[in-house]
Amino acid sequence: MAINMKGKHLLSIHDLTKEEIYQILDTAEMLKLRLYAGENISILAGKTLGMIFQKPSLRTRVSHEAGMTQLGGHAIYLGPDDIKLGRRETTEDIAIVLSRFVNAIMARVFEHKIVEELAKYSSVPVINGLSDFSHPTQIMGDLLTIREKKMHLEGIKIAYIGDANNVANSLIFAAAKLGMDMTLACPEGYEPDRKVLTMAKADFEMSGGSIKVFREPEEAVQEMDVIYTDVWTSMGQEAEREERRKKFQGYRIDMRLVKMAKPDAIVMHCLPAHYDEELDYEVAKSPNSVIYDQAENRMHAEKSILVNVIT
Repeated sequence: MAINMKGKHLLSIHDLTKEEIYQILDTAEMLKLRLYAGENISILAGKTLGMIFQKPSLRTRVSHEAGMTQLGGHAIYLGPDDIKLGRRETTEDIAIVLSRFVNAIMARVFEHKIVEELAKYSSVPVINGLSDFSHPTQIMGDLLTIREKKMHLEGIKIAYIGDANNVANSLIFAAAKLGMDMTLACPEGYEPDRKVLTMAKADFEMSGGSIKVFREPEEAVQEMDVIYTDVWTSMGQEAEREERRKKFQGYRIDMRLVKMAKPDAIVMHCLPAHYDEELDYEVAKSPNSVIYDQAENRMHAEKSILVNVIT
């Protein structure tokens, strides 16, 4: 039986149940198949998505706009100069007013507390398109990609190499919900937040999944099904770039490291990538790489989220 998710906010993967995650993935798979079959899928005809961007993005903007168009709806881009959250007017007022105009709000912001405040005052669903704490839409696309390549999620072994950032946080929450075994290899000072590990603990115990944190990437990738990485310096951290480049030496995904995982291991990156820093160009173009499938599946997952929370 389908779960009614209408009106639900999605601020973090931790907010979802296992059943809701699978419902989003099943819907995404169905929408993707129907799109490839050339069907007209006007599920969201007459619906509007308001998109708030504090941080620019190629994939987040285009995937949501294209996705809404494919579903018969419409998306409105509201950039940093259009909405100055908390400066020109309060986040509370923005949430209340936008709710009168649109059927859902997607926000890509710096601080997680902004999406929390939008959700507090909005009368329509709020979707976190990225915050400093969480990136749930990215991870739903990633889960769709892993399931396509490996045919299942429970028991999958995934290694994350690099900075335990918002993407890593969301992967941890997903692994905990779905019974995946996750390892992370991070330099000193860049390990997972204890708050995140505490939040995920009960879900790991319930699902049978596991999590281990290593210092050396070579330890983390042994016998893994998935190797995942992200940029060493995220948007807003530019002042730390040189320091981070020094500390993350040795955390690059190269073919030597890939060969330590399972022979059919897939390599993932949420993009944009800084080739030959966190990820070798050779690896990105190798048969192990699924980074472009990931990018496409963001759109299908986002479409599914919108369909589930709006209809």
